[in-house]
Amino acid sequence: MGSIELKSVEKWFGDLQVIKGIDLDISDGEFIVFVGPSGCGKSTLLRMIGGLEETSRGAIVLDGKDVTDQPPYQRGLTMVFQSYALYPHMSVRDNMGFSLKTSGAPKAEIEEKVNRAAEVLKLEPYLDRRPKALSGGQRQRVAIGRSIVRDPTAFLFDEPLSNLDAALRVEMRYEIAKLHQKLKATMIYVTHDQVEAMTLADRIVVLEFGTIAQVGTPKELYENPANLFVAQFIGSPSMNIVPCTTSAGSYTLEGGRGGAYTRGEGAVKLGIRPEHIDIGAPGEGQADATVDVLEYLGADSYVIVDAGPLGQMTIRSHGDEDVEPGQKIGLKFREDRLHFFDDRGLAVAR
Repeated sequence: MGSIELKSVEKWFGDLQVIKGIDLDISDGEFIVFVGPSGCGKSTLLRMIGGLEETSRGAIVLDGKDVTDQPPYQRGLTMVFQSYALYPHMSVRDNMGFSLKTSGAPKAEIEEKVNRAAEVLKLEPYLDRRPKALSGGQRQRVAIGRSIVRDPTAFLFDEPLSNLDAALRVEMRYEIAKLHQKLKATMIYVTHDQVEAMTLADRIVVLEFGTIAQVGTPKELYENPANLFVAQFIGSPSMNIVPCTTSAGSYTLEGGRGGAYTRGEGAVKLGIRPEHIDIGAPGEGQADATVDVLEYLGADSYVIVDAGPLGQMTIRSHGDEDVEPGQKIGLKFREDRLHFFDDRGLAVAR
């Protein structure tokens, strides 16, 4: 079992409060990702769960047992850090089995668990190598294997892919996703990279200044952000946000054009994802714009435009989009894909 419950958890460093009363239930076997900008408290919260940071107030409950005041070694959790922290003089086999050896486990048990972890992580050919003879991705797999052999209640990952290059990050994302499928263990993963969050998580916890901005599946957060912060943080490129006014049955953008508005309380901001804007001729759609930059990415192109009073906007289009810098175009918003936000930054219910 690996269920984890956070009850009104707070963390203070002197007079500075960095975690501000977080409540969260994590189910056994769930893959949870903490995501947010630097300084939002995601790594601090993970370290509190692991027992590496003291909890100032509130409670951390593991499988129904309050472990708030227990030291890390009594919690049955294991942590994988950004740094591999492997012993350079030891082989892969010895690195993976070291924690079991120091706890006095029988040699046969150590060998069995190391071999099983090596099979899961495809490390069998490298068991007798030392870390200096491994690639960055292989070293990170060894660090993960060192955690697997301990049969933990849950895995805690603190930005484990930050030191890898782009290709290895993609490879290791796949490896971690497959590992979760095989082990069916609870995993909590911290990252500032929202692509990692979207591709790995069962649920994402978006943190903003020590509080939870929203919790949900990647699809829920992408399609129904609860506020402006989540709307602009989740998604790459981020959601376009422009000012608007609303009246009975319609919204109006600066410049006088708009469309139907059927929401509740009045909105002051309109949001639309880059892929939900179609390019038309000048005069068509909700606004006119001038193409500033065309970023060709192969299958896709990002068309960055100057929309006058609406500011800079980004359109995600097909890679063969036939536009060029300086060209005048019309922006056609897909009416069923619009998001509206009130003067507090909260989403206006559909």
